[in-house]
Amino acid sequence: MVVMTLAAGLAVPALVAPLAQAGTGGASAPTEGTSSPISSSPLTVRPSAIATWFGPGFYGRKTACGQTLTPSVVGVAHRTLPCGTLVKVSWHGHALTVPVLDRGPYANGADWDLTAGAAKALGITETVRIRTRVVGTTANTPTLGSPAPSVPATAASNSAGGTAAA
Repeated sequence: MVVMTLAAGLAVPALVAPLAQAGTGGASAPTEGTSSPISSSPLTVRPSAIATWFGPGFYGRKTACGQTLTPSVVGVAHRTLPCGTLVKVSWHGHALTVPVLDRGPYANGADWDLTAGAAKALGITETVRIRTRVVGTTANTPTLGSPAPSVPATAASNSAGGTAAA
């Protein structure tokens, strides 16, 4: 019983600067040169929560963590977790580890807002209940959540030991 109670709530102790709230997430980047007081209260992440997804209206805009949103960016928005926090998201037998790269959601009572790329990878097309678990952190970079650049077929065959005709 004690183990189940401990597993029901996942606390992530961290120092987090409060962030300005956006209307719908996906659009508000922090103002450069501003600083906020640091809060030492622990963050709580529920292992089961409501998730929505966002994308089309925000493509080409910067996320709150500094990435440019495109249809292929894979990540999640959360109101309080620091940028670069890695979260394992599970839904109906699909699992994906994604970085926090935006703030939100601020509508529909949702706790998480998946990018369109993350929603597609998980097979999500509507508001759903997902399972989540914080699994680590990574550096917050402008390319966080972007797919790795593809290697041209000719370069891949040459690097695999193939030879070019002279």
